[in-house]
Amino acid sequence: MAYSDFKLVDLKQRFHLIIDENVALFSETPSVPVSAWLTETLHETLSLALAINTEKVRSELLIAPILVELRKQTGRTTSLFSGVDFSVDATQGLNGICDYIISQSSQQLFISAPVLIIFEAKNENIKGGFAQCIAAMIAAQRFNEREQNSIPIIYGAVTTGTNWRFLQLETDVIRIDDREYYIDNVEKIMGILTSMTGLPIASSIIE
Repeated sequence: MAYSDFKLVDLKQRFHLIIDENVALFSETPSVPVSAWLTETLHETLSLALAINTEKVRSELLIAPILVELRKQTGRTTSLFSGVDFSVDATQGLNGICDYIISQSSQQLFISAPVLIIFEAKNENIKGGFAQCIAAMIAAQRFNEREQNSIPIIYGAVTTGTNWRFLQLETDVIRIDDREYYIDNVEKIMGILTSMTGLPIASSIIE
């Protein structure tokens, strides 16, 4: 079993989760201005990504630039991992590949202190990606406990590149934001992502 094999009911039963899907997690989170680089990049890539409309292109042209911007926003004090094996406990099915992991550490050689797990929605089905994302969030929680990283909340996101849904894991409670956020308000998405890292925003990122 791997992250991609889980269904929500499996996760709830196996890990004794409480799932709250009626919460506005980030409605009050302030937007964060993005750099001219990201604005110009998305101006070039958005129409192309929508025209080609494959998961690979959406990942490369939409998701990756936003996450690179996130690293810049935090003064490069976070690390970004893409398409990496994140196997924590194969006996519980907590193993497999994560599309993206954001770590609360600048260490780029290996994963340490994972705080945000991101999966690209398959077939543009965001809800269908929740179980896989939650399973990897549980793995990140256990990883941090094992490494004695004091990170009480793990965050997750499932995205098509243009649409984003966010999740939060605290102890055994999974909260799924009842709102969907869109790339035409990338400043709001960036505000949510930066808040998840728990790190201060760099003072000079607009250029």
